Amino acid sequence: MFHPLSVYVGLRYVRARSQKFFVSFITWASLVGVCVGVAALIVILSVMNGFEAELRDRLLSLSAQVRVNAAAGTGSVAAAPMSSADWQDAARLARSAAGVTDVTPYAELQALAVRQPEMLPVVLRGIDVQDRPGTAELARAITQGHLADLVPASAHVIVGAVIAERLGLSPGDPLTLLVPSVNADGTPVPKLREFTVAGVFEVGLQDHDATLVFAPLTDVRALAPQAAASEGLRVRVRDVLAAPLVAARLRQLLPARFEVSDWTQDNANYFRAIRIEKTMMSLILLLIVAVAAFNIIAMLVMVVTDKRTDIAIVRTFGASPRRVMGIFITQGLVIGWLGVALGVALGVTLALHVETIVPFIERTFRFQIMDSDVYYITAIPSDVHAGNVLVIALAALGLTALATVYPAIRAARTAPAEALRYE
Repeated sequence: MFHPLSVYVGLRYVRARSQKFFVSFITWASLVGVCVGVAALIVILSVMNGFEAELRDRLLSLSAQVRVNAAAGTGSVAAAPMSSADWQDAARLARSAAGVTDVTPYAELQALAVRQPEMLPVVLRGIDVQDRPGTAELARAITQGHLADLVPASAHVIVGAVIAERLGLSPGDPLTLLVPSVNADGTPVPKLREFTVAGVFEVGLQDHDATLVFAPLTDVRALAPQAAASEGLRVRVRDVLAAPLVAARLRQLLPARFEVSDWTQDNANYFRAIRIEKTMMSLILLLIVAVAAFNIIAMLVMVVTDKRTDIAIVRTFGASPRRVMGIFITQGLVIGWLGVALGVALGVTLALHVETIVPFIERTFRFQIMDSDVYYITAIPSDVHAGNVLVIALAALGLTALATVYPAIRAARTAPAEALRYE
């Protein structure tokens, strides 16, 4: 099909200036349409990748990458509670797993933060303040106060920025925590404990800033019995994207009375929603390339009609229908693939410089795309994935190649005698 003569004639048709104006206009419109569609796809997917990475970083700033907890029923009243020796053995086994960098204990319980006249439901999380790697993210997120003030048995806590704003808290203020619990006969006996705010943290995520209160691990354990608190191990891994693989290794190493989960399970809804949005956005923007491909079909059909005499002469000199098809497929592929190449170049260039282009647009037109009063993330991030660029380019190349088939078949079916009858 792609005989050298077919390729040569096809390239001549691309460069020819004797085409009618409308045919030339459709040609350029097709090329620009493919270019814009491919560039838009690359930029939009890169920006969505950037938002996904930003959300992942913020979620993992204070969340466990892998968690080890007692399996359901293990820590209940009916079953024997986990001993400190059990947790130490589990921590030793977890540290021996490939890909694990740090293992620290933690405890969580539900509580009500009370400061008249407001009350807020919070999660009181006990952390080992002596573990510097495990508390490094919290230390970086503190905007008021110091992590060093979170001394065991000092009744100090560090609260999220949203909690501090709603309750009017600042370092040094008292905060009462109400912890629900039950006595031996099942009667509810809420416990009240007054703490002092040692600091305020902010990571820019509602799930953390509006719910988390940090305290020393020993204080949380003393505040509620083991049955009321959720105890476990926080496991840090070398590569956060490999956390599911590390979790699978830990499930094999640890006894069945331990339950292992990773951050992809804990935040599955977030990332499922992002994947759905990316898929739908890709399909919508791919329609731009599809419209441009239809333009290529229209342009080639008009060229075939305009070149009926040339086709008849070539056929008369012995060219086979396959060689005639090769002429018009070559012409369509050159236009479509040139548009794809320009679109990839433009899209990658824009995606790599989004952090520079967006502020320039905001300064020029005097508006803010991501208003800080509405959004936690105020800058538009971008993360170009070579795999995404390759898939987009191949999809666009496939659409444009498919668009050349019908006009080429129509050209190959042109009867020489019929085309030259009135010449």
